[in-house]
Amino acid sequence: MKKYIVVIILNLITMEGNAQNNGEVFMTTDEAVGNITFTPNGNLVYSHHPFFQPKNRVMIYDKKAKTHKPFPNKSWNTPRKTNDHYLSNVLGIRNDKNGVVWMIDMGMRNEITPKIVGWNMKSNSLERIYYLPKTAIVTTSQPNDMVVDTKHGVFIIADEGIGNGGDGSKAAFIIVDMKSGKTRRILEGTRTTLPDSKKPTIINGKTLSVGGAPLLVGNDGITADVNFEWLYYGPLNGVHIYRVKIENLLNENLSETDLDSSIETYSEKPNNGGMSIDKEGNLYLTALETESVVVVGAKDRKVSTVLKNKNLKWPDGVSYNDVDGYMYVSAAQVHLGAVFNDGKSKATRPFYVFRFKPLVEGVPFR
Repeated sequence: MKKYIVVIILNLITMEGNAQNNGEVFMTTDEAVGNITFTPNGNLVYSHHPFFQPKNRVMIYDKKAKTHKPFPNKSWNTPRKTNDHYLSNVLGIRNDKNGVVWMIDMGMRNEITPKIVGWNMKSNSLERIYYLPKTAIVTTSQPNDMVVDTKHGVFIIADEGIGNGGDGSKAAFIIVDMKSGKTRRILEGTRTTLPDSKKPTIINGKTLSVGGAPLLVGNDGITADVNFEWLYYGPLNGVHIYRVKIENLLNENLSETDLDSSIETYSEKPNNGGMSIDKEGNLYLTALETESVVVVGAKDRKVSTVLKNKNLKWPDGVSYNDVDGYMYVSAAQVHLGAVFNDGKSKATRPFYVFRFKPLVEGVPFR
């Protein structure tokens, strides 16, 4: 009898481990999902990946009704010439502790100034728009992801440097002051924001290329620890995660040389898109080439796999939902798009959003 009980327990442990490793399908959609975040009641807000030129830029999924609707409404997803109170080209989205969902509108699809749009979920109204002027944006800018740092009162944006045919050589950070709206562009084309030319993205033996040249993406995944002390980041194409004290990043009295010297090489990593963190400092990275999410352990800084699924094709955004305690990750299928496949898209429906339990409680608003 005891032996029988032990066998049952071992089987349950094995089943639980396999379920954890494969993740759980939370939802599917007919269009590619880019980045993801959450409302105060735990509903999922997601960007349709701009690579596929979606009609609706941002959506919300009501988990109870199981419905998808344009976010914050249809009007904000409808370009017009009379004003710029609409979303043109969105990938990066984050929430904050005040119930505001922030979206980076990269522009590019329409002749408008790139901006950050905040929508207050408590009042269901526009919170504020922060414009990204030409002093912060260059021709090849692609402001991809951000940290909403409510402690220091800033947005910290990762600019990949691949907009309008860019090669990642001008990847940088953009800092936006929440109070004044002041912007700064820093660390452009430096050792920690540049892509590594020796690390092109290779999926199923095929190098991701445009016009015969490997696509190299600069400063991309970005997150901050629970106390907003450290910023963790790295280029999509690169072998290292870096970290810098946020107070140094924001110190305008530091020269770029001094700031650069304060940046630590934190750990190794695969080519990755999104990045998130838990309360013990374990980092979660979407590993593009292996249909997986990996974790960099806070104690040993070693890379290990926490989720792997054949349908997790081009894992992109990863974010923690503090309402249900799950980490969520999207599968965007970017490498199957027409640009990378002789003008014919190989992406297939449905597009997935998975969820899994992190090692410990995650950090919301990252």
